[in-house]
Amino acid sequence: MNFIRKVFLRSLQIAVLVALWQLVHSFTKSVFFTSPAEVFKAAWQLTTVGDMQGITLQRNLWTSFFRVLHGFVWGLVTGIPLGLFLGLSSGAYKWLKIIIEPARFIPPLAWVPLAIIFLNGEARYAFIIWLGTFFPVLITTMSGVHSVDRSLWEVGKTFRGTRLQLIWKIVLPSSAPHIAAGARLGLGTGWACIVAAEMIGGESVGIGRMIVNYGELIRLDAVVVGMIVIGLLGYFLNEILLGLERYFFPWQQKVKM
Repeated sequence: MNFIRKVFLRSLQIAVLVALWQLVHSFTKSVFFTSPAEVFKAAWQLTTVGDMQGITLQRNLWTSFFRVLHGFVWGLVTGIPLGLFLGLSSGAYKWLKIIIEPARFIPPLAWVPLAIIFLNGEARYAFIIWLGTFFPVLITTMSGVHSVDRSLWEVGKTFRGTRLQLIWKIVLPSSAPHIAAGARLGLGTGWACIVAAEMIGGESVGIGRMIVNYGELIRLDAVVVGMIVIGLLGYFLNEILLGLERYFFPWQQKVKM
């Protein structure tokens, strides 16, 4: 019943939003303010026929999705171990702070020109997504390590647990919710990065490239289709990660973002 109620409320919210959108369109009467019907028509055309190059919306979307997934996985693989290491070793963090802190404030998109010059093909996108994912995961992992109850660590040492056992049995479970939150932040940053990177990356396939191509033609209905698809897929991916978070960390049920 709760699921049905939730679906009904979400559908009602979308219906109200579309109605308001149509109302604003009726009052503005601007050729640059596209209507819901025009967007739906463009979505149907992009799905069944494809864009100006014959590339379907599905192909553009899946190409961008796998680019994000590639960089996202590498961000987790590198960010989590390094975050655990720096969180457990304050001395190492002090030595690397002068590198890590300035680097994480550089927007990933600032690296796009360098990625285009020094990397080829999909590697350039994986690198940009990795940058967007790595630092949120790194920082939240370190934060999770620092939030571990010190008494648990002392109990583990009392029972003569090795350092590796303490990390596996105490540190990782305690910091896992923080890592999951960092993963969701990194995924959102990754989506923002891939769209912008595709806009200037020179590839012909990708949802960002599609948006730019139609933007140059002032086909705002197709542009809005791309924006909506990005938002919806991001929403569903976030819900999947939230579901996994609630399943594996039931004591974190209050997390709903």
